[in-house]
Amino acid sequence: MNVMVFDIETVPDVEGGRRVYGLEGLSDADTAQAMYQLRMAKTGGDFLAHHLHRIVAISVVFRSGDQLKVWSLGDLDSDERDLLRRFFDGLERYTPTLVSWNGGGFDLPVIHYRALRHGLPAPRYWDVGDDQREFRFNNYLNRFHWLHTDLMDVLSGYQARAVAPLDEVATLLGLPGKMGMSGAKVWDAYQAGNLAGIRDYCETDVLNTYLVYLRFEYLRGHLGAEGYAAEQTRVRETLAAAEEPHLREFLAAWPEDAASA
Repeated sequence: MNVMVFDIETVPDVEGGRRVYGLEGLSDADTAQAMYQLRMAKTGGDFLAHHLHRIVAISVVFRSGDQLKVWSLGDLDSDERDLLRRFFDGLERYTPTLVSWNGGGFDLPVIHYRALRHGLPAPRYWDVGDDQREFRFNNYLNRFHWLHTDLMDVLSGYQARAVAPLDEVATLLGLPGKMGMSGAKVWDAYQAGNLAGIRDYCETDVLNTYLVYLRFEYLRGHLGAEGYAAEQTRVRETLAAAEEPHLREFLAAWPEDAASA
Protein backbone atom coordinates (compact mmCIF):
# COMPACT_ATOMS: atom_id res chain seq x y z
CA MET A 1 0.00 0.00 0.00
CA ASN A 2 1.12 3.53 -0.76
CA VAL A 3 0.59 6.10 1.99
CA MET A 4 1.06 9.84 1.56
CA VAL A 5 0.81 12.06 4.60
CA PHE A 6 0.45 15.69 3.56
CA ASP A 7 0.22 19.16 4.99
CA ILE A 8 0.01 22.61 3.42
CA GLU A 9 1.15 26.03 4.52
CA THR A 10 -0.66 29.11 3.26
CA VAL A 11 -0.49 32.88 3.16
CA PRO A 12 -3.22 35.41 2.37
CA ASP A 13 -4.12 35.46 -1.32
CA VAL A 14 -3.56 39.18 -1.61
CA GLU A 15 -4.28 39.21 -5.34
CA GLY A 16 -7.63 37.54 -4.68
CA GLY A 17 -8.28 39.85 -1.76
CA ARG A 18 -7.82 42.89 -3.96
CA ARG A 19 -10.33 41.50 -6.45
CA VAL A 20 -12.92 40.40 -3.89
CA TYR A 21 -12.76 43.45 -1.63
CA GLY A 22 -11.71 46.17 -4.08
CA LEU A 23 -8.37 46.81 -2.39
CA GLU A 24 -6.43 47.92 -5.46
CA GLY A 25 -3.47 50.16 -4.78
CA LEU A 26 -2.53 48.68 -1.41
CA SER A 27 0.75 46.91 -0.75
CA ASP A 28 0.69 43.17 -0.06
CA ALA A 29 1.15 43.77 3.66
CA ASP A 30 -1.63 46.36 3.81
CA THR A 31 -3.92 44.19 1.68
CA ALA A 32 -3.44 41.24 4.01
CA GLN A 33 -4.08 43.44 7.04
CA ALA A 34 -7.29 44.73 5.48
CA MET A 35 -8.36 41.15 4.72
CA TYR A 36 -7.78 40.15 8.35
CA GLN A 37 -9.74 43.15 9.61
CA LEU A 38 -12.65 42.47 7.27
CA ARG A 39 -12.72 38.85 8.39
CA MET A 40 -12.64 39.92 12.03
CA ALA A 41 -15.58 42.25 11.47
CA LYS A 42 -17.56 39.46 9.82
CA THR A 43 -16.78 36.50 12.09
CA GLY A 44 -15.05 37.81 15.22
CA GLY A 45 -11.85 36.00 14.23
CA ASP A 46 -9.13 36.79 11.73
CA PHE A 47 -8.64 33.33 10.20
CA LEU A 48 -9.31 33.89 6.51
CA ALA A 49 -11.95 32.01 4.55
CA HIS A 50 -10.60 28.96 2.73
CA HIS A 51 -10.84 30.48 -0.75
CA LEU A 52 -8.62 33.42 0.25
CA HIS A 53 -5.59 31.34 1.19
CA ARG A 54 -2.68 30.81 -1.20
CA ILE A 55 -0.54 27.69 -0.86
CA VAL A 56 3.20 28.27 -0.50
CA ALA A 57 4.27 24.79 0.68
CA ILE A 58 3.03 21.21 0.42
CA SER A 59 5.07 18.71 2.39
CA VAL A 60 4.66 14.94 2.39
CA VAL A 61 5.81 11.74 4.00
CA PHE A 62 5.54 9.03 1.35
CA ARG A 63 5.66 5.35 2.28
CA SER A 64 5.75 2.82 -0.55
CA GLY A 65 7.24 -0.68 -0.59
CA ASP A 66 10.48 -0.49 1.38
CA GLN A 67 10.86 3.24 0.85
CA LEU A 68 10.10 6.17 3.11
CA LYS A 69 10.68 9.74 2.01
CA VAL A 70 10.09 13.15 3.61
CA TRP A 71 10.17 16.25 1.42
CA SER A 72 8.40 19.35 0.21
CA LEU A 73 7.01 19.36 -3.31
CA GLY A 74 8.77 21.49 -5.89
CA ASP A 75 11.49 23.91 -4.87
CA LEU A 76 11.83 27.46 -3.57
CA ASP A 77 11.01 28.85 -7.02
CA SER A 78 7.89 26.72 -7.58
CA ASP A 79 4.66 28.65 -7.85
CA GLU A 80 1.35 27.51 -6.40
CA ARG A 81 0.19 25.91 -9.62
CA ASP A 82 3.32 23.78 -9.83
CA LEU A 83 2.93 22.63 -6.21
CA LEU A 84 -0.65 21.58 -6.85
CA ARG A 85 0.24 19.88 -10.12
CA ARG A 86 2.87 17.80 -8.36
CA PHE A 87 0.42 16.89 -5.60
CA PHE A 88 -2.22 15.67 -8.04
CA ASP A 89 0.38 13.93 -10.22
CA GLY A 90 1.33 11.84 -7.19
CA LEU A 91 -2.30 10.83 -6.70
CA GLU A 92 -2.69 9.96 -10.36
CA ARG A 93 0.44 7.82 -10.37
CA TYR A 94 0.25 6.02 -7.03
CA THR A 95 -3.37 6.33 -5.77
CA PRO A 96 -2.01 6.53 -2.22
CA THR A 97 -3.99 6.59 0.98
CA LEU A 98 -3.92 10.27 1.89
CA VAL A 99 -3.39 11.01 5.58
CA SER A 100 -3.79 14.39 7.20
CA TRP A 101 -4.56 16.24 10.39
CA ASN A 102 -7.64 18.39 9.70
CA GLY A 103 -7.15 17.87 5.99
CA GLY A 104 -10.88 17.52 5.48
CA GLY A 105 -11.56 20.74 7.34
CA PHE A 106 -8.80 22.90 5.90
CA ASP A 107 -6.10 21.51 3.59
CA LEU A 108 -8.30 19.82 1.01
CA PRO A 109 -10.92 22.60 0.74
CA VAL A 110 -8.09 25.08 0.17
CA ILE A 111 -6.59 22.74 -2.42
CA HIS A 112 -10.00 22.52 -4.12
CA TYR A 113 -10.36 26.28 -4.41
CA ARG A 114 -6.80 26.79 -5.59
CA ALA A 115 -7.09 24.00 -8.18
CA LEU A 116 -10.27 25.71 -9.38
CA ARG A 117 -8.40 29.01 -9.50
CA HIS A 118 -5.62 27.51 -11.65
CA GLY A 119 -7.81 25.18 -13.74
CA LEU A 120 -5.97 21.99 -12.78
CA PRO A 121 -7.63 18.71 -13.81
CA ALA A 122 -7.31 15.84 -11.31
CA PRO A 123 -9.69 13.09 -12.49
CA ARG A 124 -8.54 10.41 -10.07
CA TYR A 125 -8.87 12.69 -7.07
CA TRP A 126 -12.43 13.70 -7.99
CA ASP A 127 -13.58 10.23 -9.04
CA VAL A 128 -16.36 8.75 -6.88
CA GLY A 129 -16.89 5.64 -8.99
CA ASP A 130 -17.71 6.99 -12.44
CA ASP A 131 -14.33 5.92 -13.83
CA GLN A 132 -13.04 3.43 -11.26
CA ARG A 133 -15.82 1.22 -9.89
CA GLU A 134 -13.99 0.58 -6.61
CA PHE A 135 -13.99 4.31 -5.91
CA ARG A 136 -17.71 4.07 -5.17
CA PHE A 137 -16.78 2.42 -1.91
CA ASN A 138 -13.53 4.20 -1.11
CA ASN A 139 -12.64 7.59 -2.55
CA TYR A 140 -10.87 10.79 -1.55
CA LEU A 141 -14.02 12.88 -1.13
CA ASN A 142 -16.26 10.87 1.19
CA ARG A 143 -15.71 11.89 4.81
CA PHE A 144 -16.24 8.34 6.07
CA HIS A 145 -14.00 6.54 3.56
CA TRP A 146 -10.40 5.63 4.27
CA LEU A 147 -8.69 6.71 1.02
CA HIS A 148 -8.33 10.05 2.75
CA THR A 149 -7.85 9.52 6.48
CA ASP A 150 -8.23 12.76 8.40
CA LEU A 151 -6.82 11.69 11.76
CA MET A 152 -8.24 14.65 13.64
CA ASP A 153 -11.70 13.92 12.29
CA VAL A 154 -11.55 10.19 12.98
CA LEU A 155 -10.02 10.40 16.45
CA SER A 156 -12.56 13.01 17.54
CA GLY A 157 -15.38 10.71 16.48
CA TYR A 158 -16.41 13.35 13.93
CA GLN A 159 -17.42 15.62 16.82
CA ALA A 160 -16.31 19.24 16.52
CA ARG A 161 -16.23 19.69 20.29
CA ALA A 162 -13.79 16.78 20.62
CA VAL A 163 -11.12 17.87 18.15
CA ALA A 164 -7.55 18.35 19.35
CA PRO A 165 -4.56 20.19 17.86
CA LEU A 166 -1.82 18.07 16.34
CA ASP A 167 0.84 19.69 18.49
CA GLU A 168 -0.83 18.60 21.74
CA VAL A 169 -1.61 15.08 20.55
CA ALA A 170 1.95 14.63 19.31
CA THR A 171 3.31 15.92 22.62
CA LEU A 172 1.08 13.49 24.54
CA LEU A 173 2.69 10.68 22.58
CA GLY A 174 6.20 11.92 23.34
CA LEU A 175 6.75 13.24 19.82
CA PRO A 176 8.49 16.55 19.10
CA GLY A 177 5.32 18.46 18.16
CA LYS A 178 5.69 21.94 16.69
CA MET A 179 9.26 22.91 15.96
CA GLY A 180 10.54 26.39 15.15
CA MET A 181 7.32 27.92 13.89
CA SER A 182 3.54 27.79 13.96
CA GLY A 183 0.88 28.39 11.34
CA ALA A 184 0.23 31.84 12.80
CA LYS A 185 3.81 32.87 12.00
CA VAL A 186 3.88 31.69 8.38
CA TRP A 187 2.79 35.01 6.85
CA ASP A 188 5.47 36.92 8.76
CA ALA A 189 8.08 34.36 7.75
CA TYR A 190 6.95 34.56 4.14
CA GLN A 191 7.17 38.35 4.08
CA ALA A 192 10.67 38.06 5.52
CA GLY A 193 11.67 35.78 2.64
CA ASN A 194 11.97 32.66 4.79
CA LEU A 195 10.17 30.20 2.52
CA ALA A 196 12.82 27.59 3.31
CA GLY A 197 11.93 27.81 7.01
CA ILE A 198 8.24 27.42 6.18
CA ARG A 199 8.96 24.27 4.16
CA ASP A 200 11.09 22.87 6.98
CA TYR A 201 8.32 23.53 9.50
CA CYS A 202 5.76 21.88 7.23
CA GLU A 203 7.96 18.79 6.96
CA THR A 204 8.15 18.41 10.74
CA ASP A 205 4.35 18.66 10.86
CA VAL A 206 3.92 15.78 8.42
CA LEU A 207 6.44 13.75 10.41
CA ASN A 208 4.37 14.25 13.56
CA THR A 209 1.25 13.31 11.62
CA TYR A 210 2.85 10.18 10.17
CA LEU A 211 3.98 8.98 13.57
CA VAL A 212 0.49 9.53 15.01
CA TYR A 213 -0.85 7.61 12.00
CA LEU A 214 1.44 4.65 12.76
CA ARG A 215 0.09 4.62 16.29
CA PHE A 216 -3.45 4.69 14.91
CA GLU A 217 -2.69 1.80 12.56
CA TYR A 218 -1.45 -0.15 15.59
CA LEU A 219 -4.73 0.58 17.38
CA ARG A 220 -6.68 -0.64 14.34
CA GLY A 221 -4.76 -3.90 14.24
CA HIS A 222 -3.21 -3.06 10.89
CA LEU A 223 0.21 -3.13 12.57
CA GLY A 224 1.26 -5.60 15.23
CA ALA A 225 3.71 -4.65 17.96
CA GLU A 226 6.69 -5.80 15.89
CA GLY A 227 5.44 -4.07 12.74
CA TYR A 228 4.79 -0.86 14.64
CA ALA A 229 8.30 -0.91 16.12
CA ALA A 230 9.78 -1.67 12.69
CA GLU A 231 7.99 1.29 11.10
CA GLN A 232 9.22 3.64 13.82
CA THR A 233 12.74 2.31 13.29
CA ARG A 234 12.40 2.99 9.57
CA VAL A 235 11.52 6.61 10.33
CA ARG A 236 14.46 6.98 12.71
CA GLU A 237 16.86 5.52 10.15
CA THR A 238 15.53 7.82 7.45
CA LEU A 239 16.00 10.87 9.66
CA ALA A 240 19.44 9.74 10.80
CA ALA A 241 20.55 9.48 7.17
CA ALA A 242 19.13 12.89 6.26
CA GLU A 243 21.41 15.84 5.60
CA GLU A 244 18.82 18.49 6.45
CA PRO A 245 19.36 19.97 9.94
CA HIS A 246 15.65 20.25 10.76
CA LEU A 247 15.16 16.52 10.19
CA ARG A 248 18.08 15.67 12.43
CA GLU A 249 16.71 18.09 15.05
CA PHE A 250 13.38 16.29 14.88
CA LEU A 251 15.12 12.97 15.50
CA ALA A 252 17.07 14.43 18.42
CA ALA A 253 13.81 15.69 19.97
CA TRP A 254 12.13 12.27 19.63
CA PRO A 255 12.95 10.05 22.65
CA GLU A 256 13.66 6.39 21.92
CA ASP A 257 10.85 5.23 24.24
CA ALA A 258 8.18 7.60 22.87
CA ALA A 259 4.79 5.94 22.22
CA SER A 260 6.13 2.40 22.42
CA ALA A 261 3.58 -0.38 21.91
